[in-house]
Amino acid sequence: MKAIAYTQPGPIDADNSLINVELDKPTPTGRDILVNVSAVSVNPVDTKVRQRPLPEGQSQWVLGYDAVGTVDAVGDAVEHFRVGDKVYYAGSIARPGTNSEFHLVDERIVGHKPKTLSDAEAAALPLTAITAYEMLFDRLNVSRPTPEGGNVILVVGGAGGVGSITIQLLRALTDMTVIATASRPETQDWVKELGAHHVIDHRKPLGAQVADLGLGAPGFVFSTTMTDAHYDQIVELMAPQGRLGLIDDPADGLNIMALKLKAISLHWEMMFTRSLFGTPDIDAQRKLLDEVAALVDAGSIKTTVTDVAGKIDAATLKEVHALIESGKAKGKIVLEGF
Repeated sequence: MKAIAYTQPGPIDADNSLINVELDKPTPTGRDILVNVSAVSVNPVDTKVRQRPLPEGQSQWVLGYDAVGTVDAVGDAVEHFRVGDKVYYAGSIARPGTNSEFHLVDERIVGHKPKTLSDAEAAALPLTAITAYEMLFDRLNVSRPTPEGGNVILVVGGAGGVGSITIQLLRALTDMTVIATASRPETQDWVKELGAHHVIDHRKPLGAQVADLGLGAPGFVFSTTMTDAHYDQIVELMAPQGRLGLIDDPADGLNIMALKLKAISLHWEMMFTRSLFGTPDIDAQRKLLDEVAALVDAGSIKTTVTDVAGKIDAATLKEVHALIESGKAKGKIVLEGF
C-alpha cells in the first residue's frame, strides 16, 4: 500500500523530509479496525513529530492523525463498527499515522462520519474537535461558571484549526460571550463568520482591547498558540479564580507562581492522552466524535476546512507542512485520495 514517511528529523525543505513509500497492508485484531483512508488533514503536531527522532527501532515513520475513510476489516473484539461504515478519527500518536492507504485504529477513538459532509470536509474536524471539546468541557469545565467573568471566554488564536472549532462549540453548546483573537483582515472575518462575538488583535496589547469591550475580566482563557508570548498579559487580564487552558509548547516554560495571587487554575489538554495511556474512559472520544457529527448534521457547526491542497503524497504534504510552519494557515488544510 502507498504511504508517506519520514526517515530522519529535519527541516521540511530537505529533500528527504517526507518520502513516498510502499508498505504491507496491515490486518486488524482485537478492538482495531482497518480503514481504507480517503482523506486526511494536517495539524501542527504533524510538523512537530516530523522534527523529532524516529521511534526506537524504526527506520521510517508514517505521520498523520486526522483521517476519513471506509472500514475495510475489523478485529475479533470490535463492537461498534462493521465493514463498509464511513468513519472519521484522529488516531494515536504512539502508532503509525494516517498518511497511508490503509490504517489500523482502535475503534474506541473512532466516530461515524457526519453524513452531510464530504470526506474532505469531515477530515478537517477530528483532532481539533476532540482537543476543543475536551478542553472546554473536561478541563476548563465551562459549564460551571467562575465567580467573576464566568460567562466570558477569550480564545487566543481563534482562526487556527483548534480555535475555529472552539468558537463553534461554544456557540452551539453554551451561552458564553466569545472573544477571539486574529491579526489579519481575512482571519478576523473568518472568526466572525464562525460566531465570535468580539475579535481583537493578538499583535497588540490584549488587556486594553479586552477592557475596551466593556465586558469585564474574562473568567476563562483558552490559549491555543504562542502562550509564552501572551502569558503575562493573559494573567493580568483574567478575573480572579479564573481558569486558563493551553495546548501549545511554551519554549521557556511558564512561571506558574504568577497565577497564585488570583488563584487562577492551569489546565493542559492533550487529545492523545486517552489513547496513549489506554485510560478507562478512552471510549469517550468515540462518543464525542459521534456527538460532533450530530451537531454537524443538525447544522449547528460546520467544517473548518479552508483548502483541499491535492492528493495524499509526499510533495503535497511537504507544501502543507511548510505552510503550517509559517504560521499563516487559516482553518484546516485537507488532502484527498492517493
